[in-house]
Amino acid sequence: MSEMMLEGVRLVDAGGSVAGMTAASVLAEAGADVVLIEPPGGLGCRAEPGFRTWNRSKRSLELDLDDPGDLERLHALLGDADVFLHSFGPSQAAERGLDDDSLASRHRQLIVSSVLAWPANHERADDPLDDHLLLARLGVCDEQQGRRPGPIFVRAPLGTLTATWLAVCGVVARLVARQRTGTAGPAHTSLAQGALIPMMMHWSRAETPSDALRIGMPKDNMRAMLFECADGRWLHVMPPPPDQTPLMKEAMDELGAEAVDAANQAFGEAPGLPNWGANQEAYLRRSADEWLRNHWAHDIPAQEAAPFGAILADEQAKANDYVIEIDDPDEGRTAVPGHPLTLDPPMQVRRAAPAPGQGGNDATSEWSTSRPPPHVTEDGRPPACGLLAGIRVLDFGNFLAGPLGPMLLADLGATVVKVEPATGDPMRYLDWPFAGCQRGKRSVALDLKNPATRPALEALLRWADVVHHNLRRPAATRLGLDAASVRRLNPDVVFCHVSSYGPAGPRADWRGYDQLFQASCGWEVLGAGEGNPPMWHRFGFMDHLCGMSSAAAVLIALYARDREGRATDVAASLLGAGVLTNAETYLRADGTPVPVPTLDGDQTTLLPGVRILEADGGWVAVAARTPEELDSLLSTVGVSSPDELPAAARSQRVDSLAEELAAAGVPSTVVRTDQREPFFDDPANIAAGMVAAYPHDDWGHFEQPGAPWYLGDESVPSELAPPGLGAHTVDVLLEIGLDRADIDELIGSGAAFAGT
Repeated sequence: MSEMMLEGVRLVDAGGSVAGMTAASVLAEAGADVVLIEPPGGLGCRAEPGFRTWNRSKRSLELDLDDPGDLERLHALLGDADVFLHSFGPSQAAERGLDDDSLASRHRQLIVSSVLAWPANHERADDPLDDHLLLARLGVCDEQQGRRPGPIFVRAPLGTLTATWLAVCGVVARLVARQRTGTAGPAHTSLAQGALIPMMMHWSRAETPSDALRIGMPKDNMRAMLFECADGRWLHVMPPPPDQTPLMKEAMDELGAEAVDAANQAFGEAPGLPNWGANQEAYLRRSADEWLRNHWAHDIPAQEAAPFGAILADEQAKANDYVIEIDDPDEGRTAVPGHPLTLDPPMQVRRAAPAPGQGGNDATSEWSTSRPPPHVTEDGRPPACGLLAGIRVLDFGNFLAGPLGPMLLADLGATVVKVEPATGDPMRYLDWPFAGCQRGKRSVALDLKNPATRPALEALLRWADVVHHNLRRPAATRLGLDAASVRRLNPDVVFCHVSSYGPAGPRADWRGYDQLFQASCGWEVLGAGEGNPPMWHRFGFMDHLCGMSSAAAVLIALYARDREGRATDVAASLLGAGVLTNAETYLRADGTPVPVPTLDGDQTTLLPGVRILEADGGWVAVAARTPEELDSLLSTVGVSSPDELPAAARSQRVDSLAEELAAAGVPSTVVRTDQREPFFDDPANIAAGMVAAYPHDDWGHFEQPGAPWYLGDESVPSELAPPGLGAHTVDVLLEIGLDRADIDELIGSGAAFAGT
C-alpha cells in the first residue's frame, strides 16, 4: 500500500480549539488533506509556540465567516469535503447555517465533528471553550489533592488532551461507517467528555459496591514513589522496590541500621515499600544519573521528573519519530512533537504550519475537479446500531492502557471480547480502575500458557477483525500473540500493540507506568507549582491518552483495510501519547525549550486573570485572558491590581461573586467540589447521555460517565457493564465453533474459567 492510510480524505478545520486543530493535524499526517480556515490576518493562536505542531501539514484559507460571500466560499469547500471539524456552539453554528441539520441537507456526504466545552446536546454546549473553566465546573479541580487544602488549578489541559483523541476516533469511526454503509452524520465530542474518560476510574455509583469500589483512591492519597536525589533532581520509581540493587544496598549500608530504622519510623509505612523512609534518605546520597543507571540496569522502572519540554530531547522518543526536527523560519532547526502513532505506511509531515492563506485556494480548485463525491445514501442502515457494528475485537490487554482502547471501540458499536487469564486481569482486585476501562465487553477466561487452550485461542484469532493488547513483546511471542503469529492465522486482522516506550529503540521492551510518563513528560513538575516538589496526578492521564491513541490507530487501519483490502500492524505507546502533550513548546536550535506559563506555588494562578479565587463559602475560577476581561475582573472584585485579587475575593460570598463576574462578562464559574455522586443526579448530564447505567452481577444498578461522543441518531447507550471474570466464556466459545464437550473439558481442567 503506497498511499498513506487516510489518503484522499478531505477535511476542513475551522480552527476553533486546540483539541480540534491537533486532531486535524494527526489526521493530516495519516494522509488526509486538511484546510485550516482562519479569519483575515490569521488565528490569534499563531503567536503561541504550539501553533507549529497543532497546525502542521495543513493548508490555510482566510475567510470571514460573518461575511455572506466568504460563508458561501466555505460551503463550496464543504461540498467537496469529507469532514468538517469545528468548535461552534449550537447557537453560533445555527446563526451561520452550520448546524447539523443545515449541513446535512446541503452536504449529504459530510461528516461533522465539533469539539466544544460541553457535549453538543448539553444545555451548556454554548459555554466558552476553556479547559480551566470546564475542569472547575465539572468538579475535576477538586479531585487532585495539592499543596494546601481545597481545590487546585489543574495545569494539565486535561479536557483538551483527551478530547483530541476522541475527535480523531469519532471522525475516523464515521469514515469507516460511511465507507461501509454510505451513511454520513455527526461525530461530536467535548472537553467534558474527554475529561470524564480518566475520571471513569474515580467516579461511579453502585447499588451494592464492593469495598474497593466504594473507597476507590482517596483524594488525599498523595504518596507516590518520588525521591529527591543528591543533585536536587527528582526520580519517580515504580515497583519492585529498589532495595536489592547494588547502589541502594551501598547507600543503605552507608546510612547504617540505626539510621535506616529511624528514617522508616519517621516517614511511616507505604504498601510494598518496607524501607520507604530509608529510601528517602538513601536517594539523597547519589545523583539522579547514578540512580537511573543503576535502576535501568536492574529492571527497576524509573524516570526523572523532568522539566516540561525536556522529553523533546529524548533519544527513545526520536527513535520512534515521536519527536521530529523541522526547519522554522524564525528559530531555525527545532525539535517538536512528531508522530504519536506507528502506522503502515507511517505518518508523515506534509508541510510546515502554513502562513495565513497559504495553499487554501489551491485546495478549492483541486477538490472540485479531482474526484467524484463519495457515494452516500439516505438510510444506509437503521439508526442506533453503532458506527462499528459488525467489527469484532479481541482484547488481550491488562491493567488500563491496554483495555481502554477496546472499550472505546465498544462504545462505538464494535463487538469486543476480553480474553484474560483464568485468574483474571491483574487489575480486577482493585475494582475502581478496572471498571473504568472494561464496559461494553464480554469476558472469556483462558489459561493461554496451557497448550489445551490453543484450539480456542486460534478460533478466536480467526474470528477477529482486530487483535489488541499491551503484553510485553517477549511474553506475547511465547503465547503466540505477536503480530507475525496472529497474521499467519488471520491475514486480514488489524493488529495493534500498545507498549510503554514504542516499538523501536533500546527501551522498546521496557516496562512502563503512567507515573513514569507524567514524570518524564514534565507534568509532575509543571503541575506542582513554582518551587514545589514534583506531584503525580491521580487522573492517570498518560495511561488514558495512550489507550485512546491506540483506538485511533485501529480505526485508521480499519478504514485503510476496507479501502485497500490489506490489513496492517499499528502501534501506540505511553511515550508517543505523552510526547504529544508537550505541543505547547518546542526545543530551539540550542536545545532549550520555549517557556510556557507556569503555576504559582500556591497552585491557584497561571496568568494574572486566569486563576481560582477562594471566596467566603467556596472557590471561583476565572479565565480573564484578554486585557478587557482582566479590567472587568479587577473592577468587579474592586481592586486595582491582580495581586490584590485573593485578599479581596475572600471577603465576598462565593455565589454573589460568581453572579457579579458573570454579569460583568468575565468568563468564570464556581469551582464544584465533591462531584463523585452529584454528577450522576444532574438532569442536564443525564439528558445529554453523559450518564450510563446498567445492571451488574455483583454491584447491582451501576452508573458511570456515559457516551464519549454525541453521534446524533447513532448514539447508542452502553448496555454491558464491566464483565465478571469468565462470564461469557461458554457463550463466546460456542459462537466461534467449539464443541460444548471440549469447552466443559477446558473448564473442568482449570484451563478455562466460566464465572460463578
